[in-house]
Amino acid sequence: MNVSDHTVKYISYIEFFTKKLQDCNKNLISPFVNRLKKLDPFHSIREWLNNLEVTEAEIAHRVCKMIPAQCPFERKIEIFGITLLSIPPLCKINPLYNELVYLRFRAISYLANECGEDITAYC
Repeated sequence: MNVSDHTVKYISYIEFFTKKLQDCNKNLISPFVNRLKKLDPFHSIREWLNNLEVTEAEIAHRVCKMIPAQCPFERKIEIFGITLLSIPPLCKINPLYNELVYLRFRAISYLANECGEDITAYC
């Protein structure tokens, strides 16, 4: 047996076992993923936001204006040094924050790459 035959045989074994491992993982993990999807009330909204495509400049401008560039900072309402109310950062409150930021990023990328517009106003 020469080196090339041994290498081909070794690669075919790796491909075979990799495919078997992937099949086993799909069978083991998919029931848990389905349960998690049922527990997450925002799953359908997350999928919808992730699948939105920005294809018009006007929509991209609106998205960039509506979604802030940074997570709003926390605020403390104080009177005479006593904290009356503490508001946490809004990104920790919003369960869809990551999806919205990604949508804003896609809109900015569309404006910069496809339309060739200056996006410094949105940064």
